[in-house]
Amino acid sequence: MGENIAEGRLVETGRRRSGIAGGTAPRLYQQAFEIIVGQVSQGMLAPGTRLNESSVAEQFGISRAPARQALAELERHGFLEKSLGRGYAVSISKSHSAPALAPPAETIDDLRLTQLASWEKIYGEVESEIAARCSFAGWRVNETELARFYDVSRTVARDVVGRLQQRGIVRKDERYRWIAPAMTPDHVGELYELRWLLEPVALEKAAPHLPPGLADAMRTHLEAAVENASILTGPDLDRLEEELHVTLLGHCVNRTLMQAISLPQALLVAHRFLYQWMPRLFGTEPFLAEHIEILDCLQAGRVEEAARSLKRHLQVSRERAIDRITMVTRQVHPHDLPYLEKLD
Repeated sequence: MGENIAEGRLVETGRRRSGIAGGTAPRLYQQAFEIIVGQVSQGMLAPGTRLNESSVAEQFGISRAPARQALAELERHGFLEKSLGRGYAVSISKSHSAPALAPPAETIDDLRLTQLASWEKIYGEVESEIAARCSFAGWRVNETELARFYDVSRTVARDVVGRLQQRGIVRKDERYRWIAPAMTPDHVGELYELRWLLEPVALEKAAPHLPPGLADAMRTHLEAAVENASILTGPDLDRLEEELHVTLLGHCVNRTLMQAISLPQALLVAHRFLYQWMPRLFGTEPFLAEHIEILDCLQAGRVEEAARSLKRHLQVSRERAIDRITMVTRQVHPHDLPYLEKLD
């Protein structure tokens, strides 16, 4: 299952790089994952080569969080093994063994992570940490402590918080403090209502512009997931959700509509992390069958029916999201961060 999803993700990433597909760019950890897969498969990283968070972060100019996630994914897919000391070692079994997953050797040197501004290097991690905690409470964001925690300037911290404001994740209160409001059931319900009003329209507009093979690949990933439902991880579920709601809808040509959709999706980033804490809320994740139904309609050319299926999917997902948030907040206690102060 894991290798099927990895292969599909690499194929899709290749399409984005070649201009065949639209949608959002791969996340930093995915880019790092793909480059290292290529290096291992082509023998550029010899078996036994040691890798750790610090070396990967330094090599790609990223923070330790995406480096850590890339290494965990590489271990899960068998490209790395836990080292006897700290970090990981390149696996013997995967070296020179996965050409279908790796870019051609002559293109490896051309693959580099997107050059990022200083604030962008930490933004993804900060957004993730704050959004995940909004399921538990509201928070005050302290710019000074944020800068100190990541060892960046106040200007960089201010840029990060400004972007969080644009995404709707933080706002200023009456005392001009940065506040990340709690994801209450009522708030989650409103966000899902906004999604089921907007996303079906985006789907109808995206349908004529989908690249050949995208829907087929998504269907293959979903069928593999159904067959391997008992071993799916949080990141697996996250990727499958992203394929429909981000990658596919990203082919909508109405940029203003997509900007409006980005607000409720950004605020529901927290749901992604709920998968990591509690992926087994259901025996088989219900959205898998719902996504397949949507793709069945698209592949048959019944676009309006696909849009109606997407609306139904989002309507029932609202209650599941609220249930997952309720259960996680009862059982999980995320670690404290010095730049976040819990609101009473």
